[in-house]
Amino acid sequence: MMAVALRCSRHLPALLYCSSFAVMRALPRAPAGCPALLLGACGQCAHQLLLTRQLATKKAKGKGQSQARVNISAALVEDIIDLEETKEDMQAVVEALKEDFSRNLSVRTSPGALDHIMVMTKDGKFPLNQLGQISQKSPQLIIVNMTDFPESTAAATKAIRESGMNLNPEVDGTIIRVPVPKVTREHRENLAKLAKQSTNKSKEALRKVRNKNINQIKKFKNQVSEDTIWMLEKQIQQMTDSTTAEMDKLLAAKTKELLG
Repeated sequence: MMAVALRCSRHLPALLYCSSFAVMRALPRAPAGCPALLLGACGQCAHQLLLTRQLATKKAKGKGQSQARVNISAALVEDIIDLEETKEDMQAVVEALKEDFSRNLSVRTSPGALDHIMVMTKDGKFPLNQLGQISQKSPQLIIVNMTDFPESTAAATKAIRESGMNLNPEVDGTIIRVPVPKVTREHRENLAKLAKQSTNKSKEALRKVRNKNINQIKKFKNQVSEDTIWMLEKQIQQMTDSTTAEMDKLLAAKTKELLG
């Protein structure tokens, strides 16, 4: 894939990857009276940018063809938006979803699954493993020893019960016994529903990242060309679509694992 650099002394440079370099080489020079010359940029560059955009739109409408992609050099638009930071923010949403799947959506409950259950105490919220010692006495029983913070035993019991992990803890003094439920079909289906809900929440978080960046780009609509704004918005949407597809693959794999 070849790259065509579009530069102009009065407009922000942009780097656009075109699927056909031969097509770009064959672009005609801007004729007299071409609307592109009115953009205030280098006439030839503006004309090529206009034709490139038209080419992308035409390709997107073609039968059986995927939409043309743009790939703008982050260094060339750093004064408008930090694309690398945008990518990192989107990936952070994916990583949080992976962590949620691993920690809270397992067919079989392990001691580690209880570690980060948040317990509300009079002094604030704390992970369960900071308040009690968690161990597995047998494949069917997990023990939480609350000797160090006995006053938080009731709160810890409530947090375990309301964790959404289908657990029914029993209290014996400062010891919380957590029977590990049998893996029923109903339990598997409930976990799959939770996985779907978690994915939807992650997609909502992703949309917030997208909207934040789109709004950032629009702040510069009076400072750079319309086509620069168009390409940046398209780039952000491509990143969003790619991240959404990654989350859908994670959900499909997790659902298959949970339902067996």
